[in-house]
Amino acid sequence: MPPLLDPQDVYAGARPGQLSPAVRGIPDRVYVPNSVRNTVDVIDPQTFKVIDHFPVGKQPQHVVPSYDLKTLWVLNDLDDRLIRIDPSTGKPQESKQVKDPYNMYYTPDGKFAVVVAERVRRLDFRDPQTLALVESLHVPCRGVNHMDFSPDGRYLIAACEFSATILKVDVATRKLVDRVMLRTGAMPQDVRLSPDGRIFYVADMMSHGVHLVEGDPLKVVGFVPGGKGAHGLYFSRDSKWLYVSNRDEGSVSVIDVKTRTVATKWPVPGGGSPDMGGVSADGKVLWLSGRYHAEVYAFDTSDGHLLARIPVSRGPHGLCVYPQPGRYSLGHTGNMR
Repeated sequence: MPPLLDPQDVYAGARPGQLSPAVRGIPDRVYVPNSVRNTVDVIDPQTFKVIDHFPVGKQPQHVVPSYDLKTLWVLNDLDDRLIRIDPSTGKPQESKQVKDPYNMYYTPDGKFAVVVAERVRRLDFRDPQTLALVESLHVPCRGVNHMDFSPDGRYLIAACEFSATILKVDVATRKLVDRVMLRTGAMPQDVRLSPDGRIFYVADMMSHGVHLVEGDPLKVVGFVPGGKGAHGLYFSRDSKWLYVSNRDEGSVSVIDVKTRTVATKWPVPGGGSPDMGGVSADGKVLWLSGRYHAEVYAFDTSDGHLLARIPVSRGPHGLCVYPQPGRYSLGHTGNMR
């Protein structure tokens, strides 16, 4: 794995303006997969307007950058297919058959693409270039959906939303090494490693907040109450704040990373369903899909006011803000190091 630029901050390589040569000249765009309409909308973040719209496969869930930052993949869950987008043109290209691609990540060393095959309860380790299957790990839980990696890339932590379970997987051996149950009725969603690498934040839609989970050994060490339907997790570009989208409440909780408390909350005026998204390359805008409102929200990160509310097709989900700062991609939108 490429060494961390700062041992005290795993996201030091993703500061504003720290763009890799691989993404030079790529236009700023927001790619929105619409799971209900089986389409992708493309937004110009300068004008807050949809400038392109094209069909993809069945139930596109996320748009994911490749490890080398040169490709975007549309993950068509029910179509068992990935569609390549050339980010230099914003246009769809060829597709690849991949079983049940609900989500996809890359190991920090770039050796594997890890397809999160939620429906068939697997983590599929694939060649990052050809996407040929190398090894499948069957997981003992329902609804495996999101994950993140330890600071050294040695293991990953994954959430299973329908089993209230957190998994720990050894990346080198591709084996399950531990698991822990959350409180009864919990529904874990997004997972993010803290900037200092000491804990993992795990959003929980039914507990309405964020669990604090240590990875080695695996254990839950705390909980931060936030908002109803806590779902997506995104760090500010200076690593000081964690933005938590509260889908059922229609708000964003802003957690102070240092104190691990909610500093403020940003409501969607008139209500909404903020879901998945990412932070702009300059750190000034938080973009979130409005899952059940057929819209995308753009929040000003300086004070949380809503800059724009952009109509899109039905079912917007794991949108991708691109390009992103960072030396390589871990896959899930906004997770660059």
